[in-house]
Amino acid sequence: MAGEERITAHIAETGESAYAVSIAVSGHVLKGDEPASFGGGNTGPAPYDLLLAALGECTAMTVRWYARQKSWPLGKVEVRISHRKEEAAALPEGAGKTGKLDVFEKQVIVHGDALTPEQHAKLVDVAAKCPVQRTLESGAIIRTLA
Repeated sequence: MAGEERITAHIAETGESAYAVSIAVSGHVLKGDEPASFGGGNTGPAPYDLLLAALGECTAMTVRWYARQKSWPLGKVEVRISHRKEEAAALPEGAGKTGKLDVFEKQVIVHGDALTPEQHAKLVDVAAKCPVQRTLESGAIIRTLA
């Protein structure tokens, strides 16, 4: 998992559709786009698709890391995740806020027949501590430079 180092990405339009981009990050090249229903060409995942993937990936990796640190018999981790926007007033977490809030729901499925019930519960608890989740929960500083 990434630590305190600076990570950079380069994103450039490709012309494949109105919103298609090439994403170069950490030696990997990905595509991004919007679905056809939003005017794109669906040549790659949309921005929120990638955000969900980042949160799910980080969650699974965090659970695996913790199990390895403890030498626990974890078989496999699965993460199912969804995102929607909901009116703040309709949410218990939205007290004192207005407008729509982003709501992420993660289901963490931990496989491992040899895990004790306590180990299983701890791994699910650890899933909520992944660095990407902490970033989303704490907010971030985003500076737009010319």
